[in-house]
Amino acid sequence: MIHKEGFKIIIVVLILLVALNGLLNGLLVLPQVVQVFLAIASLLFLLFILRFFRKPNRQLSPEENVVYAPADGKIVVIEETMEEEYLKEKRIQISIFMSVWDVHLNFFPISGKLKLYRYHPGAYLVARHPKSSVLNERNTIVIENEKGVQILLRQIAGFVARKISFFSKEGDPVKLGDEMGFIKFGSRVDVFLPPESEVLVKLGEHVTGKKTPLAKLK
Repeated sequence: MIHKEGFKIIIVVLILLVALNGLLNGLLVLPQVVQVFLAIASLLFLLFILRFFRKPNRQLSPEENVVYAPADGKIVVIEETMEEEYLKEKRIQISIFMSVWDVHLNFFPISGKLKLYRYHPGAYLVARHPKSSVLNERNTIVIENEKGVQILLRQIAGFVARKISFFSKEGDPVKLGDEMGFIKFGSRVDVFLPPESEVLVKLGEHVTGKKTPLAKLK
């Protein structure tokens, strides 16, 4: 399935590719081998765009007190840090880097109430950069579960990513595994967990959104 966030881009890309191939073939006398190469290259690029906006059909069997991965990607940070923006306390930070080959649809990692949604304009450093969490364009999200435990997430735009979508409003109830948002073309998601949480992933591990357990809350 293709996610609705990609519909406009896919249509624009398709029109541009058809127009470009038609224009080149109409204005220039191209050898047949070049025409075939252009057609294949255009088709591969269109397939890449379609793949980028894919919407996976994933089933979830939730375990109690488990925080699940909000995104597909590679674990690039597991460390204790001071969360300065909202929680104002020490937290375990787990960061997931999404390459252009990963699914870029994000999911809510727990159920609860959306306590905070805040958009920050910013730079477009490479998402792997340590400072991207506080300098790049980003969304800050805080979810409080039924036991009063809060976790903070950041959707972070990367060097290529130029648009972050978020699908809920502050105060909304949210459900584990529901769609949280979409980051277009390379990015990162940070998760800030209570310091007593049991981390269930390792640095360098590739995780799957909505399926991989990140940590267990105490």
